[in-house]
Amino acid sequence: MTTPEPPPGSNGSLDEQSDGSAPNEDGRLRQKRAAASDRLRAHLRQQVSTDHADLIMLTCSFISGLVDSTIYNAYGTFVSMQTGNTIFVGLGPSTSHTTSKPYGWAKSLTSILCFGLGCLFFSRLARRLGPLRRVTLVTSFALQSVIVFVVAAVIQAGLVNGALDTINIDIMWKDEIPISLLSFQAAGQIVGSRALGVSEIPSVVLTSMLCDIASDPDIAAPLKSNAKRNRRALAFTCILVGAIIGGYIGQATGRMQVDLWIAGGIKALITAAWFFWPEKRVELV
Repeated sequence: MTTPEPPPGSNGSLDEQSDGSAPNEDGRLRQKRAAASDRLRAHLRQQVSTDHADLIMLTCSFISGLVDSTIYNAYGTFVSMQTGNTIFVGLGPSTSHTTSKPYGWAKSLTSILCFGLGCLFFSRLARRLGPLRRVTLVTSFALQSVIVFVVAAVIQAGLVNGALDTINIDIMWKDEIPISLLSFQAAGQIVGSRALGVSEIPSVVLTSMLCDIASDPDIAAPLKSNAKRNRRALAFTCILVGAIIGGYIGQATGRMQVDLWIAGGIKALITAAWFFWPEKRVELV
């Protein structure tokens, strides 16, 4: 007895592929992409650990010293230290506009206002997304680094004067562009320090930090016994070292964009660090 021939078009694996019984390559690729997207979203929603977050804020303190020394040399104002800017604004009515930094009070006022707007923006961002979520910190520092890079590029292109120690007979209103942008992004640092629970390293102010160091009842405690004192002292040192390095780079180049490229690069590295930062551990009771 002979086996009947299979009907045409029904021969084995080719038919399984043609009638859709085996998954096709496009379907598998879409599944992989969807799975990767889900993993990324879950990763960004994680709460990050605050262990060693002080290292990030100490780095931000260095950036503040680097940028503020550069901006002061160029424009006679600060973008982080708003106490000094407040004094400059107060001196405005009694100061001649024929000085080497005419209308310096206007630049300082711009810095104060934009810093305040930055605090408002970054604090609302943290509340909306969650202060310790990975997506919040990555977004915040990515935005800060982009702003610094934009300012550096604008100066590099010659759209804004980037020469240090220049003497002008009148205010250059285009100088307000880097001042406003850099002041806005600097606010992200102090908002971040509050969210991370290391408010002893605000990274943009020194006066209160020096008071806290001097008034600490355990100021003479052993090195490992007073972490907050150690952080404050290191933050002061980082700001000072950043200012010194910024001054030397400015003297060597005569331009301000070099310091800004460096500051933007460091903030970009901080952004990458937050993306890979360990997840917060959940204590099981």
